[in-house]
Amino acid sequence: MMTNTPRVPLWFRIVMLLLIAWGLVGCFACIQQFRLGAEAMGPATEYQRALYASLPIWYNAVYAVATGTALLGAFALLLRSVLSIPLFAISLVAVLIQFGWLFLATDIVAVRGAGQVMPFPAFIAGVAAASLWLARHARARGWIA
Repeated sequence: MMTNTPRVPLWFRIVMLLLIAWGLVGCFACIQQFRLGAEAMGPATEYQRALYASLPIWYNAVYAVATGTALLGAFALLLRSVLSIPLFAISLVAVLIQFGWLFLATDIVAVRGAGQVMPFPAFIAGVAAASLWLARHARARGWIA
C-alpha cells in the first residue's frame, strides 16, 4: 500500500542524526555518572563528592528518564513516528526537574558561580525544547505520523 507522506527535507534528516548522536552521548554520560559518581567528569573536588552524595535517590532516575526518552524520541523521529512528541515532552520535563532541583535545592550556584554551572544545563534544556518543537513541526508538516 502506498502512502502520501511528504518527503522529509535533508536538513531534517541531518538534525535527526544529530539528535541521535546527542542522545547517545547523553545516555553515555548518564551511565558514567551511575558508574563513577562525582568522578564521572574527571577528578572531583571534595565539594563535588559531597554534592553528589547528597543527591536524592530519585535524582539519577530522573537523569536516566531525561536522557533515555531523548534518545528514544530521536529514534522515533528517524522512524517517522508521532511517538517522538510525547518522548521529547517527557525528556524536557525531566531535564527541567533535574536541573531545577539542582539549582534550587543545593548551593551549587553560590559555590561555583552561575557563569560556570548554568550555561551547559541551559543548553541541554534548549536542545530538549527544540527537539519537542521539531517533532511538533514535523507532525504539522506530515513528516511523521
